[in-house]
Amino acid sequence: MKLKIGIIYGILIWFLVYLITILFNPLINNNIPYITIVAPISTIIVTGFFGILYIRNINENEVIEGFKIGIIFILIDIICDFVFFIIRGQKNILIEDYPTHIISMIILTLITTTLIGYMAQMEIDLK
Repeated sequence: MKLKIGIIYGILIWFLVYLITILFNPLINNNIPYITIVAPISTIIVTGFFGILYIRNINENEVIEGFKIGIIFILIDIICDFVFFIIRGQKNILIEDYPTHIISMIILTLITTTLIGYMAQMEIDLK
């Protein structure tokens, strides 16, 4: 496991998901709650991109590595949320429904990174 790269990717994922949700939440629809569409879609896309960047350099046990990097991404997200929002007491979209955000982020991140690891170990022959 490449911990340093995993931590850097985790911080980038947290920042990009936060930026995307801030930018696109008012554009989608003000009547749809935050957690229903903007955050999950941005989490899947950004985590998928950085998960692929991480997994493509792994040659064995890709599923286990995918699960491990998912755990790292989750820990980095929780730490960054805690440092930047909870300690500072900022009113934020994430903090309004934080338990739902954490549960959905954990499920989506683990599924995304583990499936990327599973697909990385498959032998695909396109003719």
